Amino acid sequence: MITIIDYNAGNIKSVQRACAEVGVQAIVTSDPATVAQAERIIFPGVGAAPSAMAYLEKTGLDAALKKAFKAGTPILGICLGAQIILESSEEGNRKCLGLVAGKTVRFRLKDKLLKIPHMGWNEVTVTQPHPLLDGIQPGDEFYFVHSYYPQPADDKDVYAISGHGGDFCAALGSDNLLAMQFHPEKSGRLGLQILERFARWDGALTG
Repeated sequence: MITIIDYNAGNIKSVQRACAEVGVQAIVTSDPATVAQAERIIFPGVGAAPSAMAYLEKTGLDAALKKAFKAGTPILGICLGAQIILESSEEGNRKCLGLVAGKTVRFRLKDKLLKIPHMGWNEVTVTQPHPLLDGIQPGDEFYFVHSYYPQPADDKDVYAISGHGGDFCAALGSDNLLAMQFHPEKSGRLGLQILERFARWDGALTG
């Protein structure tokens, strides 16, 4: 059973539908006790870091997520859920969860032909192996919609990169947590395979 955190951000239901499409049972909840005791957690979201963090703190979901992370519960972050796991975000200059050292920064593009937000399909390159990224090949593309991106403090926490006016972190993680800036639920077969692998992942980095 996968628990999807509902923290008043967008795109929650589409993640649940994608799980159902690959035969994975998932519930959506905003109850901190349910999150803290979950078997596996997906932390998705589309929206702004300040309002999302305010809701997490108001409801106690921030503490529940931190508790689950420390307990070794497998966690998958998506989009906004890949940004506010860091210590801070330039979006609203907001302090965030601090599960991974680093910050979320806004694109600063020198090429005026490139647009913000970065939207659409783009190649993702795996930079170090991870069980959830197995099988991703050079040239494989995933779907992005974002104006900010995660910037871990240590390269050891970067698992994949993409490019938009320069390379940026497309997947980051620490121990039992992996998060991705792209949307697996909107990325066709390759994205659904990530959700399938997550449903079997025990949180370990090696088999």
